[in-house]
Amino acid sequence: MDFWQRYRAIDARETRFDGQFYTAVRTTGIYCRPSCPARTPKAANVTFYETSAAAHDAGYRACKRCLPEAVPGTPAWNVRQDLAGRAMRLINDGVINRDGVEGLASRLGYSARQLNRILSHELGAGPLSLARASRAQTARTLLVSTSMKLADIAFASGFSSVRQFNDTMVEVFAMTPTALRATARHHPPGTGATALTLSLPYREPFDPGVFAFLAVRALPGIEAGTPTSYSRTLRLPHGDARFSVNYDDGASGRPLTLTIGAVDLRDLPALLSRVRRLFDLDSDPVAIDNALAADPRLAVSVARVPGIRMPGAVDPQELLVRAMIGQQITVAAARTALTQLSVAGSPSLVPAEGLDLLFPTAAEIAGAGYSLLRGPQRRIDALRSAASALAGGELDFGYGDDLQGLEAKLLPLAGVGPWTVGYVAMRVLGAPDVFLANDAAVRNGIRALAVDAANPRTASPHTVSPGAAVQGFGIPAPDFREVSPWRSYATMHLWRAAAAPKAPVREQNVPEKAMQ
Repeated sequence: MDFWQRYRAIDARETRFDGQFYTAVRTTGIYCRPSCPARTPKAANVTFYETSAAAHDAGYRACKRCLPEAVPGTPAWNVRQDLAGRAMRLINDGVINRDGVEGLASRLGYSARQLNRILSHELGAGPLSLARASRAQTARTLLVSTSMKLADIAFASGFSSVRQFNDTMVEVFAMTPTALRATARHHPPGTGATALTLSLPYREPFDPGVFAFLAVRALPGIEAGTPTSYSRTLRLPHGDARFSVNYDDGASGRPLTLTIGAVDLRDLPALLSRVRRLFDLDSDPVAIDNALAADPRLAVSVARVPGIRMPGAVDPQELLVRAMIGQQITVAAARTALTQLSVAGSPSLVPAEGLDLLFPTAAEIAGAGYSLLRGPQRRIDALRSAASALAGGELDFGYGDDLQGLEAKLLPLAGVGPWTVGYVAMRVLGAPDVFLANDAAVRNGIRALAVDAANPRTASPHTVSPGAAVQGFGIPAPDFREVSPWRSYATMHLWRAAAAPKAPVREQNVPEKAMQ
C-alpha cells in the first residue's frame, strides 16, 4: 500500500488493516491503529510505520484511546519469505528472549551487525527494538486479561528485570503497568500464575472449520478436538505445556478464548505465538477471500465459507513426522498409524484428564518408536532416517526458514517429495502460495466444486452466476496461478470440498454440510 491508500484506510477507519501498519501523528506524538476513532489527522502530519517498534524508535507513544498493541499481528510475515519475514517469525516465537540477537542472527545465517542493518532498513527498527515491542504487547495482554502479579508478567513477557518492564511500559504506553491494568473492562478473577485465560484477537470473518481440521487428526492422549474446541500438550524450550482454545460465535466480545492450563512463564511468548500460528489468526481474510472469489472455480466455496484459515504447527519436527506418515494414505489411516507411534512418547509432566502424553521426540522415534509402525518397510526406514537426522542435529528447520531453504533441507531425505515439502511449508512457515496439484484430495475437491458451480443452489445460499462458475473448470490441469499468492488457501477450500459429505440426489436443494 502506498501513502494515499493507507491514508484512505485510516480515514475510513477500516479495522482489517489494524496491525498491518501504524499511523504516527507529529503534532500529538502518538501512534495509532488504522481504525482509531479519533479525528483523522491532516496528511501533512502523518507518517506510516511498518511496525510499532519503528514508531517507538521514532519517539512516538501508543494511543491510549485505540490501544494499537491490542490487535492481530501482521500477515506480511508469512507472505514475505525474505529475511525480514523470517526474522519476525522467530522474534515472535521468543528467540531473542532465549538466545539473544546473536542467536537470532545465527539461525538466519547473518552476523548480528548485518541483521541489525537490514532490519533497520526494511522495518525501521533493529531486532532489539522489535523484540521489545513484542514484549510490550505480550505484557499489555497479560495486564488487562489476567490477575498475574506484575513481577510474573515482567518475566513471562521476556523482560530481564521488573525495572526494565516498568520503564518500557511507561515509555511505550505513557502509563505505568498498574494504570494499564486499571483500563481493563473486565477484571478477571484471581487464578494461579500458570492458569491463564486470554482473548485471541483476529480479523473477521473467521471460519471455525480449522477446529474440525484439527479434530479429525487429533491423537488420543496428546490432543482432543471438537468442531469448536481444541486442546493439547506440547514441549516448549523450558518445559511441558498444556492449552485449549474455544470458539463461541455467540459470545460477547470474546468469541475465541485461549486457556493455558500449565506453562513455564518463560515460554509464554512462544506459546502465544504458536497458538496464533496454529489458528492462522494474523491473516487478512478479506484480502484472501477477495482474491479467491474472483476465480470462478472457487466463487461458490468462498461464498459458503468466508474467512477460511490455514492450520499451522506448534512443533515443526512433529509436523514433519506427521506429514511423512500421512503421505499417500487417508487421514483416518494416518491417524491410526500416528496413534500407534504416540505410545513411544513420554508422559506429560503437566497431565490433565484425557491429555497425559507428549508427542514422541525425534530421538524416541529413532530409538524404538519406528518399530511401532506398520506398513511398507521403505516408509518406516525413511521415517527412522529422518528422525535420526533431527535427533543428531544434522537436520534443523523451523519458523525461520524460507521455502527454498526448506526444500534444500528436506528434499534430499529418503521418502520426502514435493508434496511433503509443500505441506510442511504450508503449516510450519505459513507459506500462503503453495498448491499441492498432485494431491488426491485436491483433485477430488476440484471435481466437487465443479458440481457445486454447475448447481449453485445446491451448494450455497448465496447467489453465484452459474455460467461464470462453470466456465473456469474448462481450464486443463488447473494450478490456480490466478489466485496467487493465496494458493494455499485455495488448497484448503479444495480439501474441505473433498471432505464434505455429498447430499443425496433427491435432496439436492439442501445446502451441503460443512466439513466434519
